[in-house]
Amino acid sequence: MRRTGKHGEQTNGQWRLRQLLWLACFMGFLVQGAVAVESSVLKPGSFAHHIERFNGMEPENVTNAVSNTDSWAWLQQEIPFFECPDPEVEEMYYFRWWSFRKHLVQTPQGYVVTEFLTPVRHAAAFNAISCAAGFHLAEGRWLHDSKYMDEDTVFWLRGNHGQPQKKFHAFSSWFATAVYERSLVNGNTAFLTNLLPDLVADYRAWETERQLTNGLFWQFDVRDGMEESISGSRKDQNARPTINAYMFANARSIAEIARLAKNSAVAKEFAGKAAQLQKRTQETLWNSDAQFFEVRRPDGSFSNVREEIGFVPWMFGLPDPVKKYSAAWGFLTDPQGFAAPAGVTTAERRHPLFRSHGVGTCEWDGAVWPFGTCQTLYGLAEVLRAGRQNRVTSQDYFDVFMAYVHSQHAQGKPYIGEYLDEVTGDWVNGKGGRSRYYNHSTFADLLITGVVGLRPSAGEVVEVNPLLPPGTWDWFCLEGVAYHGHSLTILWDKDGTRYGRGAGLVIFADGKEIARSRQFKPVSGRLPQ
Repeated sequence: MRRTGKHGEQTNGQWRLRQLLWLACFMGFLVQGAVAVESSVLKPGSFAHHIERFNGMEPENVTNAVSNTDSWAWLQQEIPFFECPDPEVEEMYYFRWWSFRKHLVQTPQGYVVTEFLTPVRHAAAFNAISCAAGFHLAEGRWLHDSKYMDEDTVFWLRGNHGQPQKKFHAFSSWFATAVYERSLVNGNTAFLTNLLPDLVADYRAWETERQLTNGLFWQFDVRDGMEESISGSRKDQNARPTINAYMFANARSIAEIARLAKNSAVAKEFAGKAAQLQKRTQETLWNSDAQFFEVRRPDGSFSNVREEIGFVPWMFGLPDPVKKYSAAWGFLTDPQGFAAPAGVTTAERRHPLFRSHGVGTCEWDGAVWPFGTCQTLYGLAEVLRAGRQNRVTSQDYFDVFMAYVHSQHAQGKPYIGEYLDEVTGDWVNGKGGRSRYYNHSTFADLLITGVVGLRPSAGEVVEVNPLLPPGTWDWFCLEGVAYHGHSLTILWDKDGTRYGRGAGLVIFADGKEIARSRQFKPVSGRLPQ
């Protein structure tokens, strides 16, 4: 039945959109309504000074759904609270939430998340850009109210009169994976499975647009959001580790969603696609001479440059856990490789074309990009938890994380921009109005899932496997985590004197202890019924 768009009636697309948003709100009420977000260990007022400082740093250049004035009240309702002995890490945690809140835009189609605060020409409707949508969903999955990420998800898939946004494919994306992984936090499978036809159609569109005859996917570096790179091109159909890792992950996630929807045919089809793409990526994009995943050109040659994008396959667990592939991680900590004073470089420092493309045109030829740093940290976390390698340790993870923390400052204040000089740490393209509060990376999700180590899953077992090196902090607490309809508190108290809940690494669900380890090591417990 068609619904016309005149005189108060709705098109089919608008009707479907309203149906899904109603379902999202209803399921969000069921899932989130049971979550007690009140703090029992931490006192929210203890962190108000961070927000007061941020609000006073400079005039508010752009105001969207939540103003600076309202930010503290909003944050108290929406985010988990966190404290640790390192004041810089704690400050950055609240700064990044305060900054993320700036990018929530309320539109006639619901909330969307932006990348830039000021308008840019390459954006879709409402100044939204799909490049970092996966990061937006990763960060936003920890908000207590599900409407923000529900509506942003629907915006991209159905916000164009029931169809995807016209510029959804302007950039490569692991969107389906981010949607699925968000469900591992909120447990809302009804919302997830309702999106299955959209996600399948989206994957098939990518196959039509970007799949090569050998089964791999190609992309321009600029459409990876990684322009002016050493290996890249704006005209050649290069097979890149990025888009192939994304499409592998998307196929695997669609298969998981199909299983939840009891659609065995789609589950089998997309599991097969993931397996084939994993095989072809390892066979074709792994340069055994360089011991790294590299770009492959149309003539079959390798780009012969190690770039940070070679770590992206691990972000989704694509490489088999064998020594041949884990050798790549030895270059992460090499000062002639990717290790620089201000963070992880986007190309190896030893390469003759390192930082050769000028300055100020969004170069990915060596400068440090928070987007790439986050991808590398996610990949490194997967490597460490998979085991069977001796190239990197949790200390390496924490060193990269802390370099990321240190980098997010300008003129003595917390700051996040586009990219920065790998030696001086000076921000490039960031100090003007365009790229202030550049929402192109994550922080809270890295801290929650990496440093603290909460591992979201579909089951009722809560697993905490911290990548914080043992002996680094004597205490920390993460509280008010909305998870599967419960409120989690995760705390570490070396001797029990900080929080008065006994010594050890402890998980509470709705105020009830569900797991404890006296030592600082992985711990798990079952959610209460």
